[in-house]
Amino acid sequence: MTTLNAPTPPPTTKYWAHVDLAKVPHMRVPAPGPRSRELHARCTKHFRGLSGQVKLFPVAFDSGHGCVLVDADGNKYIDFSSGIYVTTLGHCHPKVSEAVAKYAHRLMNAHDFTTEIKTRLCEKLAEVLPGDLTSFQFYDAGTAAVEAGMRVLRAASGKNELISCFYDFHGKTYGAVSLAEIRSAVYGRVRAPGMHMVPRPNPYRPHWTKSDGVTIDTDKYLEFYAEYIDRATVNDVAGFVLEPIQGWGGSVMPPDDFFPKLRAFCDERKILFMADEVLTSWARTGKWLACEHWNVVPDVVSIGKGFGNGFPVTCVAVRERWKESFEKISASSSYGGNPMACAAALASTEVIEEENLLERSTHLGELALKRMKRMMNEHKIIGDVRAKGCLMGIELVADRATKEPLNRAGELVYQKAFQKGLAWIPAGHILRMSPPVVMEDECLMKGLDIIDEAIGETEKELGF
Repeated sequence: MTTLNAPTPPPTTKYWAHVDLAKVPHMRVPAPGPRSRELHARCTKHFRGLSGQVKLFPVAFDSGHGCVLVDADGNKYIDFSSGIYVTTLGHCHPKVSEAVAKYAHRLMNAHDFTTEIKTRLCEKLAEVLPGDLTSFQFYDAGTAAVEAGMRVLRAASGKNELISCFYDFHGKTYGAVSLAEIRSAVYGRVRAPGMHMVPRPNPYRPHWTKSDGVTIDTDKYLEFYAEYIDRATVNDVAGFVLEPIQGWGGSVMPPDDFFPKLRAFCDERKILFMADEVLTSWARTGKWLACEHWNVVPDVVSIGKGFGNGFPVTCVAVRERWKESFEKISASSSYGGNPMACAAALASTEVIEEENLLERSTHLGELALKRMKRMMNEHKIIGDVRAKGCLMGIELVADRATKEPLNRAGELVYQKAFQKGLAWIPAGHILRMSPPVVMEDECLMKGLDIIDEAIGETEKELGF
């Protein structure tokens, strides 16, 4: 079977990530099964701080290939999470796995000394990234890249304060947590000084609308930002940091005029603009960077998750005019840019080009949105659906008029779909989906059918 914009395989072979839907999903035992429960019990005697998705469905995974995950009991799942937005190219993509294995045998680490593979990666990034984003530094985690980006903003501007947005997520270290109000409450309740938060446009839940009461009024947000800066800061704002599309906040897409206007706003006030694209980059939304959807080039951008397709490698990219800022912040790190990491990132980048996966991601998003809109017409508890490439979300509400979040429904749908063979991501009342961009159309539709069925069962159980 071939798919739109995927490589055409020889007549006697199948596309490497093909899923035989007659065999997947396949639940050998009710999940989580006995082996999963045993491993989970043994592990959690020592391992603490599990994510919400694991607490809701404590399955133990054993292997993965392409768009399929296999648990410790032999159950096979369609993967709609990509390891929480990470394995964008599918589990164990042959080219990426081979690239990592090569350097695992050849050279694992050389600190920040130059290697050929790092040189080739830098040259490729300068080629594919928009505008003059041509200077880079590499790290081993998204949080580390965000922290480095924050230091770049301060070094480049000579200023200190930072502005971020409610419900964005930027990481779990102190500085990154201080950019995110919800997470700062979870991780210690004290935000770093000089960190300010403002609302961002959410088309489904707007703060300000135009006279029709429906159309979001982006200009009102910018007016609020200007007034906030004048009244609540000491006019020492180094940068504005935000996710182009919210991930943890619920796959929330901005109105199309927001980022062009925000870019102009920052330029007018001599504030640098940083896009945290750890989640949204490298084909996840159908572009290298999500900001490209709005023809905006950030001054600083953090890249991660799918950048190495599962190998821990992230990047900070900076525009040409600010490149010397890297020299001012002691930018290097012990693991950043090691040969295995660079090999994974370069291979992932080449795969996206060779398999036309930017186009593939866009196609899957359009296909999913059509299907989710039909689901919305059939289910009362669906308040909103959205998709940009393979970044998708369904918002569940108790009432479409009041838009009251329906968290219990989110938990039930997540668990019911998982039991049917769909591995994915919960977020309270919002169902988040991030399938690998190599997924075939039929597999995507099968996953959405499972969700559709789970929503129907949940409505009945909750009395809708």
